[in-house]
Amino acid sequence: MANAPRYGPEETGSSAFSTVQARLAADRTDTLARAAALSRDFDGIVAANALIAVDDEHDPEGGTTAFERAHVASLMAQAREHLEELDRALERLEQGQYGQCEGCGGTIPPERLEIRPAATMCVRCAGSDPRRA
Repeated sequence: MANAPRYGPEETGSSAFSTVQARLAADRTDTLARAAALSRDFDGIVAANALIAVDDEHDPEGGTTAFERAHVASLMAQAREHLEELDRALERLEQGQYGQCEGCGGTIPPERLEIRPAATMCVRCAGSDPRRA
């Protein structure tokens, strides 16, 4: 793949490196903001629940409150996981390994990285390991 973009530190001045770095930084900023908003939502749910009945089983709204709390907690966990993925992607970028498939060692197509900037596998390898898609 001679036409594949290079993203390593030796290409620091290149537009590809700068574009990827900016995209990862913007995604990280958005994810941090989303995590902060979710944390506020979670705190609000907990605080509101503290003012009402503590017996979820017999409270008509208890199931809904428990679901909301679990749902927001799950979204918070996903945001934290995405932040870790973005941090690893930034490390790979600095090490010159960004865009290299961890499965086969080939180049991850730029179109995939455009959609999933923290991708670690090409489409073929991700398809064979659904947990890593």
